Amino acid sequence: MKDGFLGYRTSFMLDFVVVALVLIVPVLIYSLYAVKIRHQYKLHRNLQLLLGIVLLVAVALFEYDLQFVQKGWQNVVAKRATPLTADQLSFVRTILRIHLIFAISTPLLWIATITLALRRMPNPPQPCAHSNLHKRLGWLSTIDIVMTSVTGLIFYYFAFIAK
Repeated sequence: MKDGFLGYRTSFMLDFVVVALVLIVPVLIYSLYAVKIRHQYKLHRNLQLLLGIVLLVAVALFEYDLQFVQKGWQNVVAKRATPLTADQLSFVRTILRIHLIFAISTPLLWIATITLALRRMPNPPQPCAHSNLHKRLGWLSTIDIVMTSVTGLIFYYFAFIAK
């Protein structure tokens, strides 16, 4: 098995997803700035669609790699230079469970938010009757993806970097 490209004994796809988790938040913040401050609704829509597509493809490839190539997350963690103790592995498993709560709910929220926006908002996008619901769903989605990123990075740190 090949090591990841970030210098730790992971997998290429795990490192790719970690980089994506780091890059998503600034793009998301810029998208929110574009819509809230600049009132650039079309730019916001396009950035959100781009983020949604990139995340969907990245997660699908990651899950394929994790389940069918690596044969489970434990096999990736087992590639560490220094194996985890039973207590450390239990801790990492707990972090992963917390991460999965957000990682599973995020795409569901994003799909709902984007689908409803595409169906109910005018083209070109502008404020409308759907805007209030869209804002609530958008903020829930934003919090969810940020928590997915934070918990994913915490998992990566304790599973592969921490001594």
